[in-house]
Amino acid sequence: MKLRQLQYVVEVIKNGMNVTAAADKLFTSQPGVSSQIKRLEEELGITIFERSGKHINGLTPEGTRLAERFERILNEVENVKRLADDFSHPNSGMLSIATTHTQARYVLPPVISAFRERYPDVQLQINQGTPEQIASLTDTGEADIGIATEALELFESLILLPCYRWNRCLMVPKGHPLAELPELTLAAIAEHPIITYTFGVADRSVINRAFKQENLDLNVVLTAADAEVIKAYVRTGLGIGIVARMAYDPRQDGDLVVLDAGNLFDSSVTSLAIRKNAVIREYVYEFIKLFADHLSREVVDQALAAQKDTSLQEKLYREYVEKAAMR
Repeated sequence: MKLRQLQYVVEVIKNGMNVTAAADKLFTSQPGVSSQIKRLEEELGITIFERSGKHINGLTPEGTRLAERFERILNEVENVKRLADDFSHPNSGMLSIATTHTQARYVLPPVISAFRERYPDVQLQINQGTPEQIASLTDTGEADIGIATEALELFESLILLPCYRWNRCLMVPKGHPLAELPELTLAAIAEHPIITYTFGVADRSVINRAFKQENLDLNVVLTAADAEVIKAYVRTGLGIGIVARMAYDPRQDGDLVVLDAGNLFDSSVTSLAIRKNAVIREYVYEFIKLFADHLSREVVDQALAAQKDTSLQEKLYREYVEKAAMR
């Protein structure tokens, strides 16, 4: 039995039972993957995958149980490598961060600069995506850290560390009727077409909930994952933008009027996610603390130690939220 064979099985599963896609991801050939999986099945005396001809349809009951163990073994091998790297090369390596455009553009730059001063030999990789993509990248280990406001809780394999709270604002062109109101209300906003984040109109979103509570309908004409795209269409007059307050840049957005909406919508919490059972390298602890000062190494280790106790996890999460500063 070889680790590579276990990796082939796990990768096929991750790619929806598509052997060709798994082979592409692993930079090898489809026949090579199929051959190695067959050899593993022969060695174990068990059929891992259900097949129709050359096509894989799914896992057998035995394959399901084995696949879980294969993934744990591969994760532990990766942990051993990380631990060894921390001993031999504590100040060098790679840190992969999955996050949204808003975090990457408006929050992370000063954190990255400070981190680079301390760890110039650590290569940084930022993977931008939707909250769901960020959670998935962190879950699979393709990212060491995931930073987002939504969707991270969808994966039980992740530990969530609340970092900071933030509010929303409206962006409108100069001379817009909403900018002339003495008091901004949801009813007034509902009279205009809205442009906001792609995930912002989901049933669970703060924006949708606020309008539903007032029995108001949302007229969303455009959604985008990128605040810069939202602002661009606000400038065309397509609608009013509802974005994170941090996305307003007075140096670049002077042609727009920003209207505070902190009293209209509940604040949101941006969290940082790490995988349970992952070995955290020293420089990763440092990055986490630079991003959210209250998340010291002791706090992170406390959260990791509580991973098997759901009630304790929830208690710690509430405590961390209380410490999260407003941005």
